[in-house]
Amino acid sequence: MKKQEHIIKEVYPGSIAEELEIEAGDTLLAVNGQEIEDVFDYRFLIKDEYIEALIRKGDGEEWLLEIEKEYEDDLGIEFENGLMSEYRSCSNKCIFCFIDQMPPGMRETLYFKDDDSRLSFLQGNYITLTNMSDRDVERIIQMQLAPINISVQTTNPELRCKMLHNRFAGEKLKYLDRLYEGRVEMNGQIVCCKGVNDGAELERSIRDLSEYLPFMRSVSVVPAGLTKYREGLYPLELYTKEEAKAVIDLVEGFQKGFYEEYGLHFIHASDEWYITAEREFPEEERYDGYIQLENGVGMMRLFMEEFEEAFIELQKEKEEKTPVGRPVDVRRTLTIATGKLAYTTVCGFADRMMEKFPGLTIRVYAICNHFFGEMITVSGLITGWDLVNQLAEYKEQGTDLGDTLVIPSNMLRMGEQVFLDDMTVQDAEEKLGMRLVPVEMGGRDFINAVLDREYHMDRENEEFVYVRGYPEEEK
Repeated sequence: MKKQEHIIKEVYPGSIAEELEIEAGDTLLAVNGQEIEDVFDYRFLIKDEYIEALIRKGDGEEWLLEIEKEYEDDLGIEFENGLMSEYRSCSNKCIFCFIDQMPPGMRETLYFKDDDSRLSFLQGNYITLTNMSDRDVERIIQMQLAPINISVQTTNPELRCKMLHNRFAGEKLKYLDRLYEGRVEMNGQIVCCKGVNDGAELERSIRDLSEYLPFMRSVSVVPAGLTKYREGLYPLELYTKEEAKAVIDLVEGFQKGFYEEYGLHFIHASDEWYITAEREFPEEERYDGYIQLENGVGMMRLFMEEFEEAFIELQKEKEEKTPVGRPVDVRRTLTIATGKLAYTTVCGFADRMMEKFPGLTIRVYAICNHFFGEMITVSGLITGWDLVNQLAEYKEQGTDLGDTLVIPSNMLRMGEQVFLDDMTVQDAEEKLGMRLVPVEMGGRDFINAVLDREYHMDRENEEFVYVRGYPEEEK
């Protein structure tokens, strides 16, 4: 069997690795005499105050480095393969799988279904447990790799086999018991499919999963995302307003009891349920520190809370005429494009900003998702084609969109200036004749994008410092 060798892609400046003259292109062969199977082994073995690392340099020379460090200190190296082994693909064919609902002709990487427990630990991905072995679970327990995020869907073994289209899916629920006994922190997810795992089945799942408290810290309930490309797939329908209310009532009916016993509300309905039901979002305290934020649970409440905080600071700046105080006469027209899900909230914020700054005109548009289908309402799945074409129509009708278009940064590939359909930001800017400003949709980011100012966080003084858009006070 070929030895596991891991090529180093990058060495961080000021790191232990740099001090030891480890360089990009070097190869890690072993730690403490043990070969590294994957990132689990690596993270586990370097957690010590003394380790020995075997490195092969670019010229073939091997160095055995004796390293003394703090227990939790990282070496400061990044590998060409983040998992340090091959990715594990999904072995299921879930009735709600979004990948199966993708249109043809897109990038090959978009069709890859991962179901890798290591990505759960590293990136927060949700896994089904179906391609895990007893050894995989024991390694998680031994190394205390947590949290592990698990797509449960249902605790009914037979129904889980049906939903995941995998005859082993039901028996794999036993791993929840193993992880609980190993005191491994977990988070759960239930993707609700209308008439399948909701109602009495959802109630059963909530009760069953609550038995894993306090090590299972939270469970989110989210509606299945449905595109227009469902030909030949299991027939699923969207939830109605009344059905969404029923799901919320069921979830909220459990929260008080869980909180009184464990100090956690535990079960959470995603934002989409509240928007569909036309209900107010829960107060911030009920989100348990936004533990399920990446699952669409509490994103709108956090956005609202951050906006309120930043809006109050903005008012103080104007009243106190601080050195970063901006003149009251803000005159500009800009456009904000978002998904239907956040549209009403963004419109409310825009109205308040225009009321405070009478010279400000903000046009907010909800981009309809023609690419995937109108049932998809999140901004993160809006393509450049839909964005450009719909806004171009408004311009053709004579609407003044201004010279700046603000979009949520999740419309773009992470760390890149490219939309889901490969249209670049530059392409969109040229087609619309506007400057595109992608922003993280936090309240402060929203306000600063609207006022065209930039800031950075001064970590030492724990305050925001504005670097553009706010002139210094005249002396």
